[in-house]
Amino acid sequence: MGEVKVFRVSGIALFSPDKLREWQVFRIDVRALTKEHAIEKVLSELGSRHKLKRSHIKILEVKEIRPEESKSKFIRQLETLRGWYFE
Repeated sequence: MGEVKVFRVSGIALFSPDKLREWQVFRIDVRALTKEHAIEKVLSELGSRHKLKRSHIKILEVKEIRPEESKSKFIRQLETLRGWYFE
């Protein structure tokens, strides 16, 4: 089993507010084991939250970042729990 890392996934998505279809930039920080898992998580979240098809989401960049660099407060707080575990 590998170590969980933090990835910043950037891309564009075809959102359609009020029937106007326009591509918008997004950046999402996620925790995952690999880049492929991070991409899958982002595609799943955007599809679920915004009812987007995967063909309407274009991933442009995936890079590993330090947890402190994340803009997500949840991800930064999870890193403070390192070493805690349940039996």
